Amino acid sequence: MALAVLSAGLLGLFIPAEFRLTNLFAYLYPAFLAVLLAVLVIGDPGRIDRDRRWLRVVTGVMILTITVVTAVSVARLIIGILTKAAFANPSELLTIGAIVWITNVIAFGLWYWHLDSGGPAARARGTSHVEAAFQFPEEGIEAKITSGWYPQFVDYFALSFNTSTAFSPTDVSAIRHWSKLMLALESAISLAIVGLVVARAVNVL
Repeated sequence: MALAVLSAGLLGLFIPAEFRLTNLFAYLYPAFLAVLLAVLVIGDPGRIDRDRRWLRVVTGVMILTITVVTAVSVARLIIGILTKAAFANPSELLTIGAIVWITNVIAFGLWYWHLDSGGPAARARGTSHVEAAFQFPEEGIEAKITSGWYPQFVDYFALSFNTSTAFSPTDVSAIRHWSKLMLALESAISLAIVGLVVARAVNVL
């Protein structure tokens, strides 16, 4: 999770100025994420199993920040393509599209990880009283369950990646309304990014 957050912050530095929120924010953004991440690591080192409200709030603020910055980049990229903004060459356009697509995958993966079954701390402690939003294939393997398996960030990142590439959750089932709607939204955003970026890149050639 920490690596994903840092990656999202650093990738923002490679977005051209016209696709950022502001130029100043491009440098404050990764610094802000690093500070929030440091607070979370200090407050809950190790397995992320301290179920405290302030930690949930800080995590939510961190993920919301990534989401807002990513949403702005996605919107500006799509608007730029539709209004025929100038791109130096296809590789520049594909690079911007890839960065925006990756950060979108990270953002959705973080939300799935943060919201499912009451959050990561509740899952780690086995004290969640919130209905699960996703059903993973490991939950049908008795050996996994008896060994104390529970979904961690990599499972949600894989879910997000598969949703953005296959436009479906593949081996993981969404079993709550909000999770189904989020998967549908992620698929729609990914389809728009991939379709428009590839089409415009071909046009630039």
